[in-house]
Amino acid sequence: MRNFFRVLRYAGPYRHYAVLNVVFNLFSTLFHLASLLVFIPFLNLLFGQTPPPTERPVIERSLEGLQRLPELFNWAMSGYIQEHGQVGGLVFICVVVALCFLLKNMFRYFALWAIGILRNRAVRDLRNDLYDKILELPLSYHGGERKGHIIARLTNDVQEIEFSIMNYIEMIFREPITIILSLAIMIGISPKLTLIALLLLPISGLIIGRIGKSLRREGLRAQGKAADLLSTVEESLSGMRVIKAFNAEATMQRRFRRENEMLNRLNVFTLRRRDLASPLSEFMGAMVMVILVYLGGSLVIGEEASLSGGEFIGYIIMFSQLLAPAKGFTTGYYWIRKGSASAERVFELLAVENTVKEAPDARSIGSFEDRITFEQVTFAYEEHPVLKDVELVVPKGRSVALVGTSGGGKSTLAGLLPRFHDVTSGAVRVDGNDVRELRLKDLRALMGIVTQDSILFNDTVANNIAFGKTGVSSADIEAAARVANAHEFIMALEQGYQTNIGDRGDRLSGGQKQRIAIARAVLKNPPILILDEATSALDTESERLVQEALYRMMEGRTSLVIAHRLSTIQHCDEICVIHQGTIIERGTHQQLYAAHGQYRKLCDMQAFS
Repeated sequence: MRNFFRVLRYAGPYRHYAVLNVVFNLFSTLFHLASLLVFIPFLNLLFGQTPPPTERPVIERSLEGLQRLPELFNWAMSGYIQEHGQVGGLVFICVVVALCFLLKNMFRYFALWAIGILRNRAVRDLRNDLYDKILELPLSYHGGERKGHIIARLTNDVQEIEFSIMNYIEMIFREPITIILSLAIMIGISPKLTLIALLLLPISGLIIGRIGKSLRREGLRAQGKAADLLSTVEESLSGMRVIKAFNAEATMQRRFRRENEMLNRLNVFTLRRRDLASPLSEFMGAMVMVILVYLGGSLVIGEEASLSGGEFIGYIIMFSQLLAPAKGFTTGYYWIRKGSASAERVFELLAVENTVKEAPDARSIGSFEDRITFEQVTFAYEEHPVLKDVELVVPKGRSVALVGTSGGGKSTLAGLLPRFHDVTSGAVRVDGNDVRELRLKDLRALMGIVTQDSILFNDTVANNIAFGKTGVSSADIEAAARVANAHEFIMALEQGYQTNIGDRGDRLSGGQKQRIAIARAVLKNPPILILDEATSALDTESERLVQEALYRMMEGRTSLVIAHRLSTIQHCDEICVIHQGTIIERGTHQQLYAAHGQYRKLCDMQAFS
């Protein structure tokens, strides 16, 4: 139940709605019980088991006075019966019952209104925290976690919490009120029968509780399998082109059906256990009622009768009202056990430690003035070394290219500058400041990044170019597009800059997407550029247009360029050849080419190909 109480913490800011719910439920329960209790004096007067009061009872403002309220009701009803007859008394009772039910349901609506606000706002805050955590976690976490599992936590698991836990949160406030009031009335009618009921109900509760022990474990497995299923769907949508190209539809169908069948079996098992709770609790309650009917009946018809017929019927009615909240507790317990599995998955994600943290005393940086320095930088992914003692200086206004075979550590080295990862040892400095001592937002504001995969969003061209900035004018967006060689093709689109480019920009060609990504970086106007394979996936004509845009954007800026196509980086001020995490050569294109080393090998291989 620990996760249940952790979910309840999200309801803390809205506790005043819980108070309103309790108050409204209290009045609703009082009027509901009153609608049932009015039958007891009516039946007693009707059957002549209670003599009608001869004078109006005096009600004082005390506990004893409250206990005499039934006498006042008897006096009013007996007078009405004497004046209008037994049929008139029946009409009187019906009107009172109808009024009680009207007030009961009115207060019940207000109670639901209050708890509805609390429940939905708590779930909203939980979902916000989960999304914030996803954005906060470093790229290393996202690289090692299946996207479908993360999406499942934000969708399926939060929805399960809403339905399984938050839907039953009112049970905590409503059912105890009904149980306490019903028990108080039952004790007032017959303490002996109530004692027997209190002994029998826990026994039945223990029998029912044994069934729910495996629900949390099976619920956890079911939610995990649902995440696997969602991952399969996400991978299928992302790789649809490859699936069709390799005639792999049947393979993916088998994979999906296997995951779906396992999820189906887990859900059937969980539902079977949960659905057993309701009929079992009802049967156990009925057995307790049968015992009470027998014992209570003997108190009415026995030689030493201690209960009137009306009180006996009223007692059974009160006990039946006690069964409903007890059954609600049982059903709610099963749902909460199932929802706790989802809560555990959600809080597991919220508990993931962010390895790229901003220091509490982080300094602000508003400009780039001197140089970028990599000092004996070593980096490892989960103890797997990627970079070893890298030394590199990038003066302001200069361009440095990183080349080498795939997996050598080029992108990792560039990713250390905006703190997508943190160094294992050594330091990365901007103007002499260790990047770990700077505010993340300020540090990344100094940089524009263009990657091989143009990450665009399902929005308009204009909004993609202005992504991350507010209050940008149309003129500034167009100016950035012109620098990126994108204005002409944008104007040829059906709605120009207001054209929606679809999911991941799939309505555009690769070259068009890359030029919009460049325009986005141009609009940011950063002093530092990181270009990670920005042209390697393009055809010759698109590469030429993109390369022209990059040259214009790099003018006067400090640039860190990663490239496999060596023809695109020959203009750089310095070229560093990285091999197995170490810089093995550095110099200009002419110097490295003349040295007949690894760089010359790479150039010759590309020239041959």
